[in-house]
Amino acid sequence: MNIIKSIASIGSIVGLSLLAVSQPVFSGEVMDRVMETKVIRVATNSGYPPASYLNADGVFEGYDIDVSKEVAKRMGAKAEFLNPAWEAITSGKWGGRWEMSIGSMTPTPARAKVLDFPAVYYYTPAAFYVHKDSSYETLSELNGKRIGASTGSTFEYYLQHELELDQAYSPAFEFAVKPGEVRTYEADSNVLDDLRLGDGKRLDAGITSVPTILEAIKANYPIRILGEAVFFEPLAVVTSRDDPEFSKKVGEIIEEMRQMARWWSCPRSGLVLIL
Repeated sequence: MNIIKSIASIGSIVGLSLLAVSQPVFSGEVMDRVMETKVIRVATNSGYPPASYLNADGVFEGYDIDVSKEVAKRMGAKAEFLNPAWEAITSGKWGGRWEMSIGSMTPTPARAKVLDFPAVYYYTPAAFYVHKDSSYETLSELNGKRIGASTGSTFEYYLQHELELDQAYSPAFEFAVKPGEVRTYEADSNVLDDLRLGDGKRLDAGITSVPTILEAIKANYPIRILGEAVFFEPLAVVTSRDDPEFSKKVGEIIEEMRQMARWWSCPRSGLVLIL
C-alpha cells in the first residue's frame, strides 16, 4: 500500500469547531483550578512540526496547538503552552506544573500506569527515512546500521524492540529492522540535522512520524522515506491521574469535536485524513 494512501485510509484526525458548549459544575483539584484561573497549562513539544513547534516569532504553532486551544475554549479557558522535557511529561510526575499534555503522545501500557489517556485525537504512521543519496532501497538493508530517534519516544522503543502498543487502539506490527546502533536525540529535529550532513556521516537512517518527515522534505532536508509504514500510532490527549473528572471532561470534549467534523486537511503537509 502506498504510504500516503495508507495515511488517508487509516489516519483519523479530530476536526476543530468553533461552537461553544455549556459548562456544568465540576469538582476536583485540577478542574477547580482551571475553572478559577480560566487557564489550562499545556505541555507540548517545540520541535515536532507540523504537530507542534515554535515559529520564527517564538510562538507555538501546529495541529496539537490548535487542538489544545479548542479544548481550552470549550472549557471557557485559555491555553498556555510549556515545553518541558519529554521524559518529564511521560514520567507522570507533573507536580501541578501543567494540567494537560497535547503533544502527539502514544498510549502504551507502561505510560498508562502513571498517566490518563482520556481520548485519542488522531493517528499517524511511523516510517524510516534516509539521506536522498543513500543506496538503501529496502528496510532489511538497515539491519546493523546506525539509526537515530528522539529519546523516550515510541520510535526509540521500536528500534530497541521494546515497543508495546495498546491493541485496543493500534493495528498489529512487526519489528522490521534490527539496528546495529541506536542513537537517541533530544528531538526529531536533531536527528534530521545529523542525517542532513550526508549519507552515513553520523547516521545511516532515522525513524519518526510520516508527517514530520514530509514537513522536513518540504523544508528542503535532503531525505526520503524508505519503505512503508512500520507501525501506526494512536496519539492521545494526556492528563494526570489526580483528577478523574477533569480527564472525563477532556474526553467528552474531544468526542464532541470528533462528531462535528468528518475530515481534516493539514495545510502544512497537504494531507487529508478521514475520520
